[in-house]
Amino acid sequence: MASRTAAGARLPERPGPRRRAGSPRAQGRHLLRSLPAAQTLARVIRPCYGPHGRQKLLVTARGTTVLTGYAAAILRALELEHPAARLLREAAHTQAESSGDGAAFVVLLAEALLLQAEHLLRAGLPRSQLREAYAAATAETLALLPSLAIRSLGPLEDPFGALYSVVNTHAVSRADCLTRLVAHACWATKELDGGFRRERVGVCTLRGGRLEDSCLLPGLALCAEPCGQVTAVPGGARVALFVCGFGPASPNAPATARLSGPADLATFRKGSERLIEKQVAQLASACINVAVAWGDIDENALTQADKHNIMVIRARSRRDMVYLSEVLGTPLMCHLLPPPKPGKCRRVYQQELGEGLAVVFEWECPGTPAVTLVLRGATAQGLQGAEQAAYRGIDAYFQLCQDPRLLPGAGATEMALAKMLSEKGSKLEGPNGPAFLAFAQALRSLPETLAENAGLAVSQVMAEMNRAHQAGNFLVGVGVEGIINVAQEEVWDTLTAKARGLRAVADVTLQLVSVDEIVVAKQSATYQWDSNPVPKKAKGCLFPVKDQLLGTIE
Repeated sequence: MASRTAAGARLPERPGPRRRAGSPRAQGRHLLRSLPAAQTLARVIRPCYGPHGRQKLLVTARGTTVLTGYAAAILRALELEHPAARLLREAAHTQAESSGDGAAFVVLLAEALLLQAEHLLRAGLPRSQLREAYAAATAETLALLPSLAIRSLGPLEDPFGALYSVVNTHAVSRADCLTRLVAHACWATKELDGGFRRERVGVCTLRGGRLEDSCLLPGLALCAEPCGQVTAVPGGARVALFVCGFGPASPNAPATARLSGPADLATFRKGSERLIEKQVAQLASACINVAVAWGDIDENALTQADKHNIMVIRARSRRDMVYLSEVLGTPLMCHLLPPPKPGKCRRVYQQELGEGLAVVFEWECPGTPAVTLVLRGATAQGLQGAEQAAYRGIDAYFQLCQDPRLLPGAGATEMALAKMLSEKGSKLEGPNGPAFLAFAQALRSLPETLAENAGLAVSQVMAEMNRAHQAGNFLVGVGVEGIINVAQEEVWDTLTAKARGLRAVADVTLQLVSVDEIVVAKQSATYQWDSNPVPKKAKGCLFPVKDQLLGTIE
């Protein structure tokens, strides 16, 4: 899918004289200039919402193909030019970073609220009153939300039921197995005072095997392999990290050796070998017994390392090197020199996992990973989806340790809030009444999307849910075969994530409701701004540019 589809909707030209919103001449245009961009962005994200959503094949700018249904990853890959779409993506990313989930929730609910705001504006409601009424509806929704939290996770309770709905995504085939591993890892690293730190649980992906072959290892496990004869350091490991090859300088270095004969060649080789011996000896004199390198391993350097009992490990990704540097508190070295502050851990050893191999770093210092969840899988795409689901489960447990209250999932909370807002909105006078009803209608669009993605008859499912909620049963949600009792099926959402998502939606919606024009300054010539030259020709925009709106910048 081309990335421009998320911002490809063109906005109409600036109208002439102002007309009433309900006039025939105004019916063909949008009163909210940000609505088309939000609708187009929501069309991209909507099929991926919920555990039964679909996935997308993303082709990145580098040409790599990624299969994912994670809304935050899809939004990150899109190249957006519409400012409203960018603002909406920023709000979704903020929600995903703070809560680990909820990017699709923010995009879909914001689009539904903007659509309802468009209807209210066409009915003649002024923008200022619409903003105040939407703010009042948001405050009422957040006030009603804690009343739906009928369950709390106990301090000694197994978190499997609370984490299953978070880990259970369409990208994971055996969500129950993965949820048990995540729950076990989180429970094992929970502190005595009830606190939990996410950095205490590491996640490592290892190609090969099945997801059922995943396991937990003590300490930090990396997908790497020892290269020499030393495969373990049983105690007192001192670690050095190198973002270069373990050996002589790179042959691509800007230097030229001028050799006039075989004697010069032999002298050059001996000098290179002596340099390697000196560098490895310096590591040994600094008490370095573990060297992790991201690059090629030279055979002569490896031989010298074996003589000094130095364990040499070749890392497979720069991300692992950066993570090790943060955890161990040692810098990344660009040359084969002892670091000013080596990393320390209790022991380092290799661990065979089926056909794969991992290197484990163990220590007992606080603030370091206590266990690592080693994920197995046949494909890189499957491992990536399982890794994202595992991190979402870890983030959810962190939120539960701060606030253990749980909300009904599967769209039940949205339907319950819609019912309560509708009842209150029908009794209010002035602009708050229609705004409350519009907010309720927007909330109903989320369970509708869940039913649609599950392949159900949307009208029938929504009628059954509405009938159950009107009867006072607010534990009814959307399942794979129809409506379900979320308490019996153990489908829960965290109160913290839902409240943050509603606040993020309200903030971005109130900002976009105030926008009546999109103004882009004409860049007809190179001009100077804070000593940064701006090119004469700007990149094409996906919305019309009217030079007469605010003049041009020359």
